[in-house]
Amino acid sequence: MLDTTFLDQLTRFNLVVKKRVTSNLAGPRRSMATGRGLTFKDYRIYAPGDDIRLIDWKVYARTDDLYIKAYEEERNLVVHIIIDGSASMGFGRPISKFDYASMIGVGYAYLALRENEKFQFSTFADTLEIFQPRRGMSHLAAMVQHLNSVKPKGYSKLLDTIKQYKKVIGSKSLLVIASDFLVNIDEIREALYFLGDHQIKIIQVFDRVEKEMKMEGDMKLIDSETKGMLRTFVSPRLRMDYQQKLDEHCAKIEEACNKLNIDYHLAITDTPIFDTFYKILEG
Repeated sequence: MLDTTFLDQLTRFNLVVKKRVTSNLAGPRRSMATGRGLTFKDYRIYAPGDDIRLIDWKVYARTDDLYIKAYEEERNLVVHIIIDGSASMGFGRPISKFDYASMIGVGYAYLALRENEKFQFSTFADTLEIFQPRRGMSHLAAMVQHLNSVKPKGYSKLLDTIKQYKKVIGSKSLLVIASDFLVNIDEIREALYFLGDHQIKIIQVFDRVEKEMKMEGDMKLIDSETKGMLRTFVSPRLRMDYQQKLDEHCAKIEEACNKLNIDYHLAITDTPIFDTFYKILEG
């Protein structure tokens, strides 16, 4: 069950949060254009071909130079929130990785709502489920209700998802993708390259037990997605090898993100959700 009480914290800390998130939610929405009825940006020297109606005659009277007003055209930003709903995301106690990732997504939707922006939720596993972008608290409430009804299942087909989702992205957008990203690193790299020139935040979500393999002794480990079972003895050496491989996988994802100017964040589900969300905004 999703806990949305942290949204109240976002409201109380709105001024601080807004400073952190302004570049994320407002940055991509503007494009340079000239014309009337848009947002004034600055003055620039008149050049042949410019609309003479934009000349500021008061400035001309003071300087004897022709200046025109340059404007920014405002374009609505759509915040795309893509949550991994595959079986592995159902792991975790007392909160699953899916619920934790969903709360991060809800936080971004809430901030978009406060900026009167559209937000679009999607979940993926074997298939991609897309919900049309809308504004308003009723849409957010409906999404929370839907996310509470989702039972993580199936495989995480990240690359197929991104290729399909790319078709619904319009102008430059903010994309928030939350997953455990426990898929082949080459698939992750290709998916990130495929997204192209958008502002992207990658949130890799783990349960503490999974991240640090907090278990020992004889174990029966069941793969969430394939249902295959492995009998093994978890020794200190095995835990060390596991930790090293997982750390290397995460490091490769972060490296791929850095090369593409994508924000990468690691989230552990036993961290208070507001703390995680605030750290993501701060990054």
